[in-house]
Amino acid sequence: MASAEMADRTPDLDDVLLAVGPRLRALRQRRGATLSQLAASTGISVSTLSRLESGQRRPTLELLLPLARAHQVQLDELVGAPPTGDPRIHSRPIIRNGSTFIPLTRRPGGLQAFKQIMPPGRPGREPDLKVHEGYDWFYVLSGRLRLQLGDQDLIVKAGEAAEFDCHIPHWFSNPGPEPVEILTIFGPQGERVHVRARPANGKGQDG
Repeated sequence: MASAEMADRTPDLDDVLLAVGPRLRALRQRRGATLSQLAASTGISVSTLSRLESGQRRPTLELLLPLARAHQVQLDELVGAPPTGDPRIHSRPIIRNGSTFIPLTRRPGGLQAFKQIMPPGRPGREPDLKVHEGYDWFYVLSGRLRLQLGDQDLIVKAGEAAEFDCHIPHWFSNPGPEPVEILTIFGPQGERVHVRARPANGKGQDG
């Protein structure tokens, strides 16, 4: 009986797909983009986009993925996945070079936030300074982080923060015996974190 009631409440697949077109049109209009501009950014023809928005073209994963990136939304927002009522972000940890990265943002593009847990460094490992696009801001939650930035060799302790242009050669390592936990906000296109310590008029809260 419970399964039958669940089936009655489950939206029909055709109804779900039919609702994708109006949702795509609303997202595009909200951004103030034309079909031609969207075609240029996704590689999908104007005619296909028009047919998708009007419901004449059945949406497929190959079409929805570039559209989700262009509109900077999650794929489930395009297909109208029902809300779970849970505001928490359930992210899958990523293991890279021995460090664990936990994404804290889900929106593609723009500033990306994540928590990084770095194990103690391996003795004798030579620094390998890297350069790449972007701007990095990080805050050490616990432990100590060694930051080699250009010709600087710095120790950033718990409660301290640092920021730098990723075009400067840099390298992170953990000089301590315990893991170091870091909160990082990274701008892949050079976006920076804007921190305001007081109101724009220059006066403190007490006026």
